[in-house]
Amino acid sequence: MTADYSSDRHHLASAPIVVGVDGSAAADSALSWAADVARRRGRELRIVHGLGLDGMREVFGRYDVLVPPVPDTLRAEGAVLVERARQRVAAAADARVSTEVSDENPAALLRRYSATAYLVVLGASGTNGLLAHMGSILLSVTSHAEGAVVVVRTDPESGNRAPTEGPVIVGVDGSPVSEAALAAAFEEASLRGAELVAVHVWSDVNLGQFAGDPYLLFPLNEIETDERAALAERLAGWQEKYPDVQVRREVGLSSPTAELQRWSKSAQLLVVGSRGRGGFRGLLLGSTSNALVQHAHCPVMVVHPAE
Repeated sequence: MTADYSSDRHHLASAPIVVGVDGSAAADSALSWAADVARRRGRELRIVHGLGLDGMREVFGRYDVLVPPVPDTLRAEGAVLVERARQRVAAAADARVSTEVSDENPAALLRRYSATAYLVVLGASGTNGLLAHMGSILLSVTSHAEGAVVVVRTDPESGNRAPTEGPVIVGVDGSPVSEAALAAAFEEASLRGAELVAVHVWSDVNLGQFAGDPYLLFPLNEIETDERAALAERLAGWQEKYPDVQVRREVGLSSPTAELQRWSKSAQLLVVGSRGRGGFRGLLLGSTSNALVQHAHCPVMVVHPAE
């Protein structure tokens, strides 16, 4: 038995997998990852490219951007870019493939699609080469999108290919947002036939900052026992819904970012909530999720809970 998604617009049969492309190597990796998932799950793959003409108008003024040859040239180049991307995956994808070139900012375009997409997929960097620019798009989408967003991080030692083997890792902190992450992680593990490793770190405090042995300062053995019991209780309902998923429970004492980043080295997918303990609506991406979408060793799925 699986979760009931009948009322979830992100799981409608018509919900596409949307991937943003810009001609960069990172976007090409995201395209390949998205095409493979679309093929395996019978989803439409929609390849999109945002020109950011509105932003250019604000920066350069009417005379630089509104002269017809400038936007026309950019649109033509964008059309070539998405067509090349379509041709690259059309045969291998074995699925419906559509394209769109939009005047919108890339981040705004992907956020708009996230309202109805099965998944929104983007690469970990872009063609600009400026870290701040890349970060503004990446963090804007992962912070403010709806549903699930996957940032395809790759390993340079494997030819910049995303891993296809290993477990699905999910970060669990007991917050309502992590429940949405658990739902997505169980679904992904079931569909991939992969083991699910649920990692719970009970404290955001770095215990290494305390002088002396932290085991003498805190009842850590008792805390760990209690947290393992609480984690088992949180997972019990999901294991009933997904009896085919083999689950491993791991409890860490502190530093969730470091713990999840370590696990990402052996994973095919890392799933986290958009906000963590104490997070509230309007806050940007939680610090742990923020760090992982920029530094993990495998693709990272950031899950936003339904309103």
